[in-house]
Amino acid sequence: MSTPARRRVVITGLGVICPLGNDVATFWNRAIKGENGIERCEDFVAAQLTTTIAGRIKGFDAAAAFGDRKYARQTDPFVHYAVYAAEQAIRNAGLELDKLDRNRVGCIIGSGIGGLEEIQEGNRILLERGPGRINPFFIPKLMLNAAAGNVAIRFGLKGPNFATASACAAANHALGAAFRTIQYGDAEVMVCGGTEAAVTVLGMAGFCSARAMSQRNDDPAHASRPFDKERDGFVMGEGAGIAIFEELEHARRRGANIICEVVGFGATDDAFHMTSPSEDGEGAVRSMELALRDAGLKPEDVTYINAHGTSTEYNDKTETLAIKKLFGAHARKLMVSSTKSMVGHLLGASGAVELVVTALAIQNDLVPPTRNLTVPDPECDLDYVPHEGRSARVSAAISNSFGFGGHNATIALSKLR
Repeated sequence: MSTPARRRVVITGLGVICPLGNDVATFWNRAIKGENGIERCEDFVAAQLTTTIAGRIKGFDAAAAFGDRKYARQTDPFVHYAVYAAEQAIRNAGLELDKLDRNRVGCIIGSGIGGLEEIQEGNRILLERGPGRINPFFIPKLMLNAAAGNVAIRFGLKGPNFATASACAAANHALGAAFRTIQYGDAEVMVCGGTEAAVTVLGMAGFCSARAMSQRNDDPAHASRPFDKERDGFVMGEGAGIAIFEELEHARRRGANIICEVVGFGATDDAFHMTSPSEDGEGAVRSMELALRDAGLKPEDVTYINAHGTSTEYNDKTETLAIKKLFGAHARKLMVSSTKSMVGHLLGASGAVELVVTALAIQNDLVPPTRNLTVPDPECDLDYVPHEGRSARVSAAISNSFGFGGHNATIALSKLR
């Protein structure tokens, strides 16, 4: 008995809120110019943290955005970001939900941490005022699946719905799961991506203690510098990215604008160390290799890689090594760039915001740059598109996300084939 052909999946809508902008157009226009979203944070200075810079959302008020102050109080910022980006993406896709079978529309949203602000505030109240004063919404606000659940409730999405939690690979795992859900016929449309709101004193203090972050506090605009010899750690960011994945024929029947096609997904684990990547890049190689195999792409078919590119010593060297191992001589012809150079590291949301960039690079044949790459590391010797975006035909691209725990996840996209 022959295996039925897997259904094809396309992207028809995008939504984003991040340190470079609270909508897709603003974000993209600033990203392609290599602009900066990192700033000094006075509350971190007051808390005497060793790192006092981060990529924060600007000009966003949840109560005003949703027209509901009570809803804003009863949900954590990581939920606010997901719902806001989902609303954008649904609108951008032209989805008329009342005309769809909502049982066939699902939602998968990843997060590395979930409601960290609520955890921080709840602990303060517990210590200062006692257990009887804990917010009754404490658990519903902090639980990691609150983003996917709230999006489903707000938009009436009754299809497959869950959250993924794999640190900085969480969004890519959510995207991969949504891709498979449509391929295997369990939904026609998936609202998917990642969200994170961990730029709090507690979150920052934890990463400061791990000595993982940049301490270029006097120069936030140049602190996130992936692949640069003078990098000294990553910079935290916050926000959400949401995409509308849709079965190809379903999208065509309703006359949707197709941004690009989702063609492959790969996921592996290093099984090496809880916070450090395997030095030989073996897990990253296999993740990219599986995504290309799933997509039916040869290495030389790929034009662009949106790198995990964290601005840490080990990640940047290991990812570069992995790219060279898999792509061989073609690695020198690839364009590679890191969105984190502009917005910081959005942890569990990073892969989703980077998917937005990768999809738009394919749609516009325009590759965003790596900001702050001024002193190239000899061990990071690929074309990282420094400083400014570049016009180039992008037929196929991959986006990498690697997380604590050794999690590796790669999404492959292409122009509609």
